[in-house]
Amino acid sequence: MQTITPADAKNVVVLVVPLLQAVMDALESEFTVRRLWEEADRDAAFARWADEAQAMVTFSDGRIDAAMMDALPNVKIIATMTVGFDHIDLAAARERRIQVTHTPNVLTEAVADLAMALVLSVARQIVAADRFVRSGEWSHRAMPPTRSVSGAHVGIVGLGRIGLAFARRAEAFDMHISYYGPRRKPDVRYPYYEDLRALARDVDYLVITAPGGPDTHQMINASVLDALGPDGALINVGRGSVVDEPALVSALMTGTLGAAGLDVYAKEPDIPLELCGMDNVVLLPHIASATGETRSAMGQLVLDNLRAWFSGSPLVTPLS
Repeated sequence: MQTITPADAKNVVVLVVPLLQAVMDALESEFTVRRLWEEADRDAAFARWADEAQAMVTFSDGRIDAAMMDALPNVKIIATMTVGFDHIDLAAARERRIQVTHTPNVLTEAVADLAMALVLSVARQIVAADRFVRSGEWSHRAMPPTRSVSGAHVGIVGLGRIGLAFARRAEAFDMHISYYGPRRKPDVRYPYYEDLRALARDVDYLVITAPGGPDTHQMINASVLDALGPDGALINVGRGSVVDEPALVSALMTGTLGAAGLDVYAKEPDIPLELCGMDNVVLLPHIASATGETRSAMGQLVLDNLRAWFSGSPLVTPLS
């Protein structure tokens, strides 16, 4: 794992949720850190920290809303150790002139790796096959054939950095690639679909790498899942909010949708119990960026952004 290098300045930072231990150690070596998740009475904690807190640091499971910003009025920077930012009220931050930074680029390859792993796991039923062997069932019968990935058609929802990195991996498997997004990308040769339902109808695998937020909220609805069909599979490494989760559960239960590979959910860590009993679903605990190397690089960006802000230098990765 990479070493995260500390500096000397001491300023008060509110850490909303736990992070990788090495990142927390680096933060505490450099700043005075207040751990919000350890406080039984959050309101009392905010009252104690109101004058001194200058920054907040968070992760995907640590929501920061307008009320928190008002409770800590001297906070002028929020640094999230994620590329996504739907857990932060950006409108409230802009209104209060609070800078927000995130950690793009450094997690692209790890997330794309996991998206490809989910496609393979769903297609070749790797998790089910592992259970098949461990249970001793192999002694009694052969496992039925699974599906090929090579030559299949994959649709990518959200062809940003992660989507493009996944596309490179899909090309290596000789997959046919198409994509959907808010607009056509002029420098991309893959076929573009303006209609998400049409894309779902034409592909074998629909891979979500789109961010969360109001523009993508539940864009994968019952109509899209119906178009993907009983031979199709949904893969989500974007955000759980992009999918209408009750519609997904219903489609899987009724056979309207063939399979799913999920790393993200609508209300993490709580997921619909129905999903846990389905052999045609692969469930992961939001670990797409969870490699030591990637999380260290993400943590380093958080530190670099905080250092830049406290020293009056330009932020490294501000949200535009």
